Amino acid sequence: MGSNLVELGASNPATPKNANGDVRSAPRAHKPIRILVVDDEAHVRSMIGATLERQGYNVQLASSGREAVDTLDRNTFELVLTDIVMQEGNGIALLELIHAQRPNVPVIMVTAIHDISVAIDSMRRGAYDYLLKPFEREHLVATVQRALDHRQAIQESHTYQQNLEQVVRARTEMLRQAMEDLEHSYDVTLEALGDALDLKDSETEGHSKRVTAYTIALARAMGISPAQIRVIARGAFLHDIGKMAIPDEILRKPGKLTKEEMDFMREHCSRGYQMLRKIPFLSEAAEIVFAHQEHFDGSGYPSHTSGNKIPVGARIFAVADTLDAITSDRPYRKARTFDEAREEILRCSGSQFDPGVVEVYLKIPNELWHELRSEITNQNIRFSTFDIANPAAAQAS
Repeated sequence: MGSNLVELGASNPATPKNANGDVRSAPRAHKPIRILVVDDEAHVRSMIGATLERQGYNVQLASSGREAVDTLDRNTFELVLTDIVMQEGNGIALLELIHAQRPNVPVIMVTAIHDISVAIDSMRRGAYDYLLKPFEREHLVATVQRALDHRQAIQESHTYQQNLEQVVRARTEMLRQAMEDLEHSYDVTLEALGDALDLKDSETEGHSKRVTAYTIALARAMGISPAQIRVIARGAFLHDIGKMAIPDEILRKPGKLTKEEMDFMREHCSRGYQMLRKIPFLSEAAEIVFAHQEHFDGSGYPSHTSGNKIPVGARIFAVADTLDAITSDRPYRKARTFDEAREEILRCSGSQFDPGVVEVYLKIPNELWHELRSEITNQNIRFSTFDIANPAAAQAS
């Protein structure tokens, strides 16, 4: 390059000075800020280095772009000043390398080319600022300080963002835990409702828990999502909640019901729906409660809905409900076997039951139903949708 010198000693009213009139040094840190100066003119890089060292910076010098790359590979720097035109290596190429590999390190371009387009091009390529030779000492120091302040601001912003993300993650986890606790409290409420129904209708004690377990097993086998299984499970567990509004003389009548009594009994679907639909976390389950006595061919009640218009949860429940009804003791008959239940459910496929649900049911061995019934009956398992989304956790418990 030419013989342009760094001009030192000239004053700049805008540059901070101490009481003696000297340029104010950069704030001293526990570890000195490291700056790399790259210039192929020995007297220029020495002058820049000496000026910055007097400000308390740790300065390392490189005479070419190649030497600068080697130095960057061995050390870390907070700032790089590089000449644009050098005999060995190009300052723009060095800038692009630093910008790509160390984007948090600001680069100040130093040049004797008084062409503003060159400076603008370097800024577009990622340079923080540029200095035109010859420049005053105060201008050099001020530009370096601005670059370092800029770097610190970016680091503080990044640290703030990381801390903010940690706070968000922590609060999200707290919210998730709170939602799980709330959901668990919902299940405790459902348990109490189920127990109250069992006390009212002792002939079907345990029916709600068994039919819920069967419904969950069928829903899983059909590939229903865990979130939807929660809804279906709650609908299955509360399917008979409307019977709370049925008078005991009808609900517990030992003999055959009259037509009027049967019509009143059938209102338990709509009564249960009305009880649950205004409760936000049970509003979807209420739809299953309303439709749980519908038949696939439209011969059920209360609305004679047919086919896929019946909620899938209600179609799954219908098979599970019949499975438990056939294999449970009733005052008017003894429980039948799971094989007999299988034959009856297959016989009613397409009429009472959704053939697709029946097809999945037939692929499940009777051993599973035996195990579920035994666990609920012998261990008095409490119904919970809390672990429905995690079958492994539910099995482990």
